[in-house]
Amino acid sequence: MTAPFVLVVTGMAFEARTAAGPHCRVVHGLRGLALEQGVSAMASRHCMGILSFGVAGGLDPALAPGALVLADSVCAAGERYDTDMTWTRAMHAALPHARVGILAGADQPVLSVAAKQMLHRATGALCVDMESHLAARMAAACRLPFAACRVVIDPASRAVPAAAAAGMGEDGKTDVGAVLGGLLRAPWELPALMRLAGDAAAARGALRAARLALGDEYGLRDMRTQAG
Repeated sequence: MTAPFVLVVTGMAFEARTAAGPHCRVVHGLRGLALEQGVSAMASRHCMGILSFGVAGGLDPALAPGALVLADSVCAAGERYDTDMTWTRAMHAALPHARVGILAGADQPVLSVAAKQMLHRATGALCVDMESHLAARMAAACRLPFAACRVVIDPASRAVPAAAAAGMGEDGKTDVGAVLGGLLRAPWELPALMRLAGDAAAARGALRAARLALGDEYGLRDMRTQAG
């Protein structure tokens, strides 16, 4: 018999490793339609809910690398999805230091400071990632509870270096060769790339801590207790 599980949607391989646990299934390394199809294929009747989990780009200037965000809604171009507030409240009880607010979804990376500022002004979102709006869309289609927990990696005040963007592999893994190639073409980006590495270390640590605090069912057990 298949046990109930939380379906966790991530982008990068390290996020998937952090998310893994006995009561969840993880989808990662997919984009666009492929991600929607992957989520749909796994959203069986044993799925208790869909969670977007991982890192995100900062949009609110007050959020430093490692800052934790719980979404009360997710917005993208022409779309807006509310998260399940009972589930979000259960996660917030486990993560009281997290900011709760709007999360933006984007189909392409938001890399420059100007682009981050524009998106923040347009949406009021705290941060942005490339999976949450797709996960929210599929949760709505499957009539499943949805929540999002994201950690800021690059703050609103800093652009993502082109060399780092080049290393975002389609399979969710970092393409080291592409990063090195980018640095050969633009060696002046090395200081920014080193800052990003420090930001990434802070974000990974915060993501691991959040995963431990949320427990095996990501707060859904507490959600069911509150509902009962």
